[in-house]
Amino acid sequence: MSGVQRRPTIVTLTMNPALDITTEAEVVRPTDKIRCAGVRYDAGGGGINVARVAHELGASVSAVFPAGGPTGGLVSQLIVESGVPFRRIPITDSTRESFTVNEDSTGNQYRFVLAGPTLTAAEQAQCLDQLRDAAHGASYVVASGSLPPGVPPDLYQRASDICGELGVPFILDTSGQGLTHIAAGVALLKPSLRELRECVGRALATEADQAEAARELIERGVARAVVVSLGSDGALLVTSDQQQRFSSVPVQAVSGMGAGDAMVGAITVGLCRGWPLSKTVRYGIAAGAAMLTTPGTAVCHRGTVDRLFELVPEPSALRS
Repeated sequence: MSGVQRRPTIVTLTMNPALDITTEAEVVRPTDKIRCAGVRYDAGGGGINVARVAHELGASVSAVFPAGGPTGGLVSQLIVESGVPFRRIPITDSTRESFTVNEDSTGNQYRFVLAGPTLTAAEQAQCLDQLRDAAHGASYVVASGSLPPGVPPDLYQRASDICGELGVPFILDTSGQGLTHIAAGVALLKPSLRELRECVGRALATEADQAEAARELIERGVARAVVVSLGSDGALLVTSDQQQRFSSVPVQAVSGMGAGDAMVGAITVGLCRGWPLSKTVRYGIAAGAAMLTTPGTAVCHRGTVDRLFELVPEPSALRS
């Protein structure tokens, strides 16, 4: 555990962190040996990326995550170097790696994501215990990323329940069973369009369909607000009394990794500043765009986020 000087404003939970390895090759072909040039290593996983971005934007943060083996040690060291305080839960199994190859000849990006370690029941319990302790006095808790093998699909619901007991708003960005097993208590849910389809189990061809699906989650009590990230098409914000459409900011993309996490980090920072939700989503879009301009999952720069923030248009209202 790194030294924490004061109670953090934002606590993040990453159940499946990764060592993100990024390299380049002229051409990616089957069977051939792919000669790669240059390599960078980043501490990755949704909540860790959120914490790194929030820290860059000036927030007080603590990242909670399990880590094991040499890979987990390197992830922890990289977080130390980033200056983000954290609580590491030691595990027996080794933290996963994620491998990305940028193909220079086409600009395509190939991403290979491993499933992750198997956590014992005791290790899972320690993660939630550390989350509970860290969340005391926090303004927001953010859980982001996938669940590793063997972790019950309701773990994020259990994290939400802990936050509810403490009176701390819970923000969630996940997919798969971790998403579909959320039933209640989320202050803000940030699915992609694909993840929103997973939640409601149907195609969402139009913006009206997408907004209706988000409102359905709100009416079911899953979340109080839903921000649907639409990539280059921007985002939708849906609450019980508003539906807004946000445009993106065009940038020259270097890597698509971590943009959604940057969006969540900036939204959470904006909420901590007391901004209206609409303004925080614009800030999140700016951070997501800024993240696209960095290699691998290198954190975006605050100055770039602030500059792009000025370029994000005000949202338009969708008709109910």
